[in-house]
Amino acid sequence: MESSIETLLKSELTKLGQQLRTLRTERGWTLSELSEQADVSEAYLSRLEGGERQPSLAVLFNLARVYDVSLPDLFGSTLENSKPVASERKASAGVVIRAGDRLLQEGNGLRYTSLAGGNHLADLHPLRVIVPVDRQGDHHYQHSGEEWLYVLSGQLILTLVDEQFLLNPGDAAHFDAFLPHDISATGEQDAEILLVACTPTRSLLKSYLSEKQS
Repeated sequence: MESSIETLLKSELTKLGQQLRTLRTERGWTLSELSEQADVSEAYLSRLEGGERQPSLAVLFNLARVYDVSLPDLFGSTLENSKPVASERKASAGVVIRAGDRLLQEGNGLRYTSLAGGNHLADLHPLRVIVPVDRQGDHHYQHSGEEWLYVLSGQLILTLVDEQFLLNPGDAAHFDAFLPHDISATGEQDAEILLVACTPTRSLLKSYLSEKQS
């Protein structure tokens, strides 16, 4: 006979799995797409959503990061049952993002933070991106949509197809993101830019902000 602890654990794993499936389907992602973003196998994710696997804390933190939610939210403990703090309040016309609420993330040698309200289904994706001057690699990326960027500090090299442009603070660029492109810093300091993409989030994450999968 199962102990009460085992019964409770099974119940909680089932709830967790249901919430994970809800978060994924709300964003319109397949298991394959989530696997690429979270760097976790499809089979593992499938077992999590089925309540058949007990996840590690590292996996939970990673999924919370990908879904842009808190750990309690993974277990269905959403803000519906609590009052949001002032910085989290959403107005009927949009959302305000406070400077202290933005988390700096890393991907493909870049440091970045979202300047949007965490709506993964939105068409517009503004980011603050720091391009380290010692960033390694020579990649060209292509994805659907278009991009606009503005250099805040440092010097940026924008590569479009086989042409390079040196951008200084105050310079901006607007281009079709389907053109092969890349960004890199030059000079003695990191480059900091505002990047606004009109593209599916997954396409953007698979370009600049995530490592290529082998």
